[in-house]
Amino acid sequence: MKGIVIKMKVETKIKQYLAAKRIQQKTISKLTGIPASRLNLTLNCRRNLKFDEYELICGALRVDVNTFLEPRVPEQFDEDEDF
Repeated sequence: MKGIVIKMKVETKIKQYLAAKRIQQKTISKLTGIPASRLNLTLNCRRNLKFDEYELICGALRVDVNTFLEPRVPEQFDEDEDF
């Protein structure tokens, strides 16, 4: 039986990062131009994060865009298979 892996959503990771660094959402809203209400919905996983918004958020935080991402590998992936 394979173990269950639960991956955290990017939005949740960003929200936790902001909390850990004590950065307010309104600060990110001002720096990115993303309306505070839209940012709040996104960071509470009630709206999908668009990639251009993600880039703006990472830029405002001065972190690499890979900071909150995890690679996704198809379940049927065979490590010995040639591409």
